[in-house]
Amino acid sequence: MTPLPHRDTGAGRPISRKSLLKAAVAAGAAVPLLSSGTVALARDAAGRGRTLSATPACDDGDGPTHDQIEGPYFKPASPLRTNLVDPGTPGTPLTVSGYVFGRRCAPLSGVLLDFWQADDAGDYDMAGYTLRGHQFTAAGGAFSLTTIVPGLYPGRTRHLHVKVQAPGRPVLTTQLYFPGEPRNTTDALFDAALLMNVRGAGGGREGTFDFVLDADGTPGPGDPTDPPTDPPGGAWTPGRPYAAGDRVTYQGGAYRCVQAHISMAGWEPPRVPALWRRE
Repeated sequence: MTPLPHRDTGAGRPISRKSLLKAAVAAGAAVPLLSSGTVALARDAAGRGRTLSATPACDDGDGPTHDQIEGPYFKPASPLRTNLVDPGTPGTPLTVSGYVFGRRCAPLSGVLLDFWQADDAGDYDMAGYTLRGHQFTAAGGAFSLTTIVPGLYPGRTRHLHVKVQAPGRPVLTTQLYFPGEPRNTTDALFDAALLMNVRGAGGGREGTFDFVLDADGTPGPGDPTDPPTDPPGGAWTPGRPYAAGDRVTYQGGAYRCVQAHISMAGWEPPRVPALWRRE
């Protein structure tokens, strides 16, 4: 791939929010963080009656193209799939999961997410659909992607491309980034607001990110209306579908589910108030 052209921001232009975030990261400062040191997710605020900030778009800027938002590597008509990895695909395994919310904290179902990325060597498949695919959020707004960690290419840090569109709403085109990457501080397109939470998982990595769309959607009316399990329906376990109103125990505490979802490690009840309320 050819190096990216230098993009002069011009003297005297206002400092953008993205520039401030990049400067903060370069200086070692943090974007919104939890006490655990991880990037705050939308779900952390969804249960507190707040209006969420929309996920920022990202100008790919990879080169001349008819649509400067998506860059030259996007292809329409990707296959419907949540696993982008073909047998024998080299690279470090990566799973990315999370939720899509509206700005009023309601999870959005039926949202289209179209992912594409570079392979382990930093190349994009323009002949076929390797490491490309789209999916739709489940009833609780959840999505999950199986892929590999993208490789590096000149001028860019590691990133995943994604288009996100709620039914009948405009398309959000953006990118997801990895924390701790040396090129984050030199990539002109990097936006700290788009950092995933990423951790090691065996021989691979796991990332989480919640999208917030500028879309309608309202939270449910207080207490869940589904009949709750009573007494609490056993200990919380990962990999299980929970419905609004279900009750569980975790480390001696009782919790009620406030949003339908499939549980996973890292989303234990005390850590995700958008999903569980302490009783």
